[in-house]
Amino acid sequence: MTSRISQLIRRPPAVVVHGLADAREALGVGLPVTLVSAPGAALYAGAGWWTALTAAARAEYPGQPFDDLLDCGDAPGRAAEALRAGQRLIVLRGVTPALHERVRLMAEALGAVVLTAMPEALDLARPGARRRLPDWLRSAPVWTAKTDTG
Repeated sequence: MTSRISQLIRRPPAVVVHGLADAREALGVGLPVTLVSAPGAALYAGAGWWTALTAAARAEYPGQPFDDLLDCGDAPGRAAEALRAGQRLIVLRGVTPALHERVRLMAEALGAVVLTAMPEALDLARPGARRRLPDWLRSAPVWTAKTDTG
């Protein structure tokens, strides 16, 4: 029987971004942040889009480290694609335990993490979110996610 070790992943406050302009806005505040894709973004925009967006953000804000999380919805194939593209933090939900385990093992081999739920996040597409962004980043709790490893 394989033993499992649970670990808590601590990340800065999460902000849902829908494009590079949103990423710039979130990073422009100058506080720690986790950029989060829209729900299911890997299905309709793809891992390549997310990788390009976060690479552009890193190039424009080289002194500001940030985490990024791609939502793969209920698509294990898209999750695997994202992992192969270099994504190290993904969400995969609504799949069978066997499929989730296969993706988790792939992620583990690549040094990545698969979450089963999105963290609470400020969505920049919501009315008033841009105005609330600085306060959110200052006061939102650091989120944690439980993951299991082999």
